[in-house]
Amino acid sequence: MLQSNGDNRVFLFLQGPHGPFFSKLAVMLRRSGATVWRVGFNAGDKVFWRDQQNYIPFYDTIENWLSTFQKILDDKDVTDIVLYGDTRPIHAQAVKAAHEAGIKVHVFEEGYLRPHWVTYERNGSNGNSRLMQMTVQHMELALQKADIDAPLPPAHWGDMRQHVFYGAIYHWFVMFRNQKYKNFRSHRALPVAREFQLYLKRLMLMPVLAIDRHIATQQVRFGGFPYHLALLQLEHDSSFQMHSSFNSMTDFLELVIKSFSCGAPRHHHLVFKAHPLEDGRVSLRREVSRVARKYGIADRVHYVRGGKLAQLLNETRTAITVNSTAAQQVLWRGIPIKVLGNAVYDQPEFVNRQPLSKFFTAASRPDGAAYKIYRRYLLETCQVPGGFYSARGRRQLVRQMVDMMLSPIDPYDALKVGTAAPRQQLRLVT
Repeated sequence: MLQSNGDNRVFLFLQGPHGPFFSKLAVMLRRSGATVWRVGFNAGDKVFWRDQQNYIPFYDTIENWLSTFQKILDDKDVTDIVLYGDTRPIHAQAVKAAHEAGIKVHVFEEGYLRPHWVTYERNGSNGNSRLMQMTVQHMELALQKADIDAPLPPAHWGDMRQHVFYGAIYHWFVMFRNQKYKNFRSHRALPVAREFQLYLKRLMLMPVLAIDRHIATQQVRFGGFPYHLALLQLEHDSSFQMHSSFNSMTDFLELVIKSFSCGAPRHHHLVFKAHPLEDGRVSLRREVSRVARKYGIADRVHYVRGGKLAQLLNETRTAITVNSTAAQQVLWRGIPIKVLGNAVYDQPEFVNRQPLSKFFTAASRPDGAAYKIYRRYLLETCQVPGGFYSARGRRQLVRQMVDMMLSPIDPYDALKVGTAAPRQQLRLVT
């Protein structure tokens, strides 16, 4: 693999996933010879950063962020910036400025093939990813230099409890230890206090929610009716907000339920599955019931809280989503899927192009061979085994990550020229 050590490289970290992943990654980068700095925007950022000597607090307002960022780039001779998600305002401004200055941009995201992978790309992810301009034929050609079998997708998300736990800690510090960061404003619409309450409530109610989810799932599985599965997303998620035409999840519900009432056979049912991290900021169950009653099909519409997707996928006729990464599990099983937003997997070979009303009556199946090419390409390039939230997942991720970041070319070009890093065997992340 084309790479160098970290000498003369200066990495500036911005906001990362909740928890200690960015701090652990920084330790390994320093061992390579690189210099690492971190900008913190609130007390939650600070508490998870180990090296306080290389921590730069940003106390100012968002209006002054760009000028401050540019000054940091100059003062520290920054060569690389590292961030989690590229669409929140502070990151979008930083990415644009870094591009203009010729600075490398390293973007992390939740795995396109989650749960046991994370996404690493240069310059942008999701709707800003290079994948948006690639075809399956392009990927097949690049794979000629790779000759390994792609691992099977695991059936469950191994670090959900840690994810919720770190989220609760992060929001606690922002709520109660944020006095110095009085100008901090979250990129999300809800106040931080409300975010913390929702995380804490979800953490406390996990056993109750699991029972409710189990009952709802069994009612669908043993109901004896054919059904279609709608994959809900977090309304505040950047993929939903920035890479679709919907203003709210209710808009999505309205479109899907209306189309289903008009086009689906009368004995078919519609099942809405909530995102595993849905926190109740919007009562989706109430909204699903309200819209279903509006179109006269309340007895044929169901709502299931989070949980394992595999149980519901086993017998569904089709699936529909805005741009959820859960669609990857749908495609792996050869189930027809309709996508209503911009998604990195929206390839004509395996994503349905029929009108929505016809999709519910006679959906065409995806090209399984084409999807396997696509999936294998992702696993050879931007999908890295491991996880942000569990200790074992972080160890597995950091082991591979630093070499990929030090490489002069991104994962897609590395595969093309035959220098991609050898992929580790996938281990269960718990």
